[in-house]
Amino acid sequence: MSPEAPPSPTASPAPHAAAPSLLSRRSLLRTGAAATAGIGLGLTTAGCGFLPAGPTAYGDTEEPIDVKVDGDLIYFNWADFVDPAVFAGFEKEYGVKVIQSNFDSMEGMVAKLNAGNRYDIIFPSAKWAQRLAAGHRLRRIDHSKLRNAESVFGHYPYFADPWYDAGSQHTVPRIMYKTGIGWRKDKIGDGLSGSWDDLWSTRAKGKVFVLDDRDEVLGFAALKLGLDLTTTDESDLGRITETLRSLRPHLRGFSSDSYNNLLNGNAVMTQAWSGDMAAMLGQAEDPSVLGFEIAKEGAPVNSDCYAIPSDARHPGTAMLFIDYMLRPENVKKNIEYIGYPMPVGGTEDTYAALVEPFPECLVSAKDLKDDLFFRNGSAKGEQARDTAWTHVKAG
Repeated sequence: MSPEAPPSPTASPAPHAAAPSLLSRRSLLRTGAAATAGIGLGLTTAGCGFLPAGPTAYGDTEEPIDVKVDGDLIYFNWADFVDPAVFAGFEKEYGVKVIQSNFDSMEGMVAKLNAGNRYDIIFPSAKWAQRLAAGHRLRRIDHSKLRNAESVFGHYPYFADPWYDAGSQHTVPRIMYKTGIGWRKDKIGDGLSGSWDDLWSTRAKGKVFVLDDRDEVLGFAALKLGLDLTTTDESDLGRITETLRSLRPHLRGFSSDSYNNLLNGNAVMTQAWSGDMAAMLGQAEDPSVLGFEIAKEGAPVNSDCYAIPSDARHPGTAMLFIDYMLRPENVKKNIEYIGYPMPVGGTEDTYAALVEPFPECLVSAKDLKDDLFFRNGSAKGEQARDTAWTHVKAG
């Protein structure tokens, strides 16, 4: 990896705070920030909030995909989330180009789909995969046509029938992660309590960031209060809002660039994704100055998927790409590059070695069974969460 800090857009600052740079959780330090801004859609599982659709409005989702090169790959993902050498190998082997576009939030991804943009491969998180599939926006993926599918589904039975996609009919799992607190031991010491309460530490006051992500921020406050992770109860949301309001004097801002904020000293403490912390190991001059903890009240867990939009122009190339990405040699390269585990049998030692200095970063399928996923709610419930998030951001 050859890091070269890019210009970045502005994060959402706390009152009177200096505005830090913002990169998405997967753009890291190596490339420019994602191109599309996120917007709150308040989508529901039943209606999905997508443009008017029937089962074939965006293409026949059930039509078998002929696994062959049928054009260049139009790729839509978080920025800088595949080792460039892996991209280059795919292009050379199949004689195609990978044409990349990036998003910086799930809402931004769906907004682009709703605007009519067409992609061959996208990477939704679990709850968004459920929404997209319910909205007839994803092609069915025949695992029998993927030579390397057994390395996933044969080793990780959780993903054979996940809650978000029955039978994994429309998705193939890509990464796993959980959310905790990262901090600079050289600035505030290492004696944290192992609780979400640590974000209120007086030692870090004024240099604390939380993620610029509705579910993550409302979620950690819910866990701190002993509430359901994705509660939509208005009384619960009122308690969550008040709790987060008490955090505002400690915040420097809302930013999903935990990677750069810790490395460059903008933050001495930040809510962070486990993979971003693991990726820092390869960049920090002295990794021992960094710490990462999983709060005893609970940690949100999640997974992202490979998925093929129903209106993809080149679904055959997309299938070849998924299969190529599942090859263990390519999985190992990507684990080392992005810091996130990928559920492919035979690659676990690569990830374990990467996170050895940060054992709390370790994520496995067992963590996913804790059922601390962000879930889709009703239209009314999602609107209530949107309103709470607006109040939190406004202070």
